[in-house]
Amino acid sequence: MEVTDLTAQVRKEQKKGPSRRLRQKGFVPAIFYGRSTENILLAVKNEAMVKLRKDKKDHAFIKLIIDDGGKKIEKLSLIRELQVQPLTGMLYHADFYEVDEKRKITMDVSLRFVGKAIGVEMGGELQHLRREVKVSCLPLDLPDHIDVDVTKLDIGDSIRIRDLKIAEGITLLDRPDTSVAAVAVIKVAKVEEPAKEEAAAAEGAAAEAAAPAAGAAAPAEKEKGK
Repeated sequence: MEVTDLTAQVRKEQKKGPSRRLRQKGFVPAIFYGRSTENILLAVKNEAMVKLRKDKKDHAFIKLIIDDGGKKIEKLSLIRELQVQPLTGMLYHADFYEVDEKRKITMDVSLRFVGKAIGVEMGGELQHLRREVKVSCLPLDLPDHIDVDVTKLDIGDSIRIRDLKIAEGITLLDRPDTSVAAVAVIKVAKVEEPAKEEAAAAEGAAAEAAAPAAGAAAPAEKEKGK
């Protein structure tokens, strides 16, 4: 499980005026809440939140290091909601939800395909049918990704959810018979050979040219008979 540290400080006011002034100073107003904790009003540096989004870690576990008047508090969390102003694209507000390390969570985990399928070397095409799966586990057991070895896949073969190798303590929630990868036959459209097309066109042109000539020969023969 990847955890990203994020520094925050406690704020005392939650009205629009103080929140607007926070944004002007380069902070994002935020709140931390959970099942077994009181709500904590926070201010987080805007540049730190922007970096989280840029590094695609805004869906990862966040360890909030909260400064409460000189007292440090650490809270494991997930970003439940990140509000963005539609016109400017600026971050407006963030909601951090407490993660209980002793309570199972449900998350989507990405699949990482490794190896080169035998069927691809035989002319098939590897199809990635799923990019992630849904799992249930304790937060500390959550994997960053699940490897899917496609090396043995021949043409017509597939890997299903039930075939995935996962660590103990992790439960896959998707249907076991759902395919995540397969090797299919590449369909090739039938195209006529250019030479045959050209020959047919030339034959048609010759027939059109011959038709008027035959019509012109008939009067000559008739004149000869006279």
